Amino acid sequence: MSTFAEATAIREVSAGVYSAHIPDQWQQGKGAFGGVVVGLLSRALLSHEAAAGRPLRSLSAEICAPAQPVASTIEVSVLRQGMSMSFLDARLLQKGVLVAHATACVGKGRDLAVNTFAPPSPARPDWRELPVAPIAPPLGPVFAQKYEFRLTGPLPFSGAKEPSAAGFIREREPPAVLDTPAMLGLLDTFWPAAMALESAPRPMVTVGYTAQLLVDPATLAVDEPLYYQARGVATGDTYFVEMRELWSGDRVVALNQQTFAVLG
Repeated sequence: MSTFAEATAIREVSAGVYSAHIPDQWQQGKGAFGGVVVGLLSRALLSHEAAAGRPLRSLSAEICAPAQPVASTIEVSVLRQGMSMSFLDARLLQKGVLVAHATACVGKGRDLAVNTFAPPSPARPDWRELPVAPIAPPLGPVFAQKYEFRLTGPLPFSGAKEPSAAGFIREREPPAVLDTPAMLGLLDTFWPAAMALESAPRPMVTVGYTAQLLVDPATLAVDEPLYYQARGVATGDTYFVEMRELWSGDRVVALNQQTFAVLG
């Protein structure tokens, strides 16, 4: 049973080229868990960044095809490297076919006084008071057994009135350090918020993933779950958009917008 860090491990084989192998037990439907795909892309992007002290600030990815548990290649290039920020591009290929693509901005902080603001901190109970939800096969995706879910929002296919999802989330086997790829994976652990509206399973896939990290994940406690909340924003044709947040205490630590396609 591999951990997220093991599932997103990479090896540099030449300048800007990395090899990886998505292991079994990380599936979600026809392909691998999207958090693993984005995690691989981000790990390669950060490994390729030469300038130290430039954490990932934003990442935008498209999952073009289901990623399979096979050998993979990640090609990274620098779009621009400035004095304080760098912009990079990564492509994940399997058997020579493009599976996923991402661009990212990494940038150092500045010693400036700025006005701070954040969304309202969500009300929620102490996570210790909530039971661990049985999100696992056959009702849940295969990868879900790698995570611990404690729910405060509706279950999928519950016929809820609002498209939402919420609860505490962490890896069942805590990592030594919560790093950027792991944080991007946590943002993708819950099901699409629109599934709460449905009364039966319906195929939906992520086609666009955009994330912003507001703190260095390594500063967060690995044994404390983060609070996750998501809401559907709008639909158009057979696509919909939702916004996701991860909270550590009263501090929002990461944001995520996803675009989903309804397949049937």
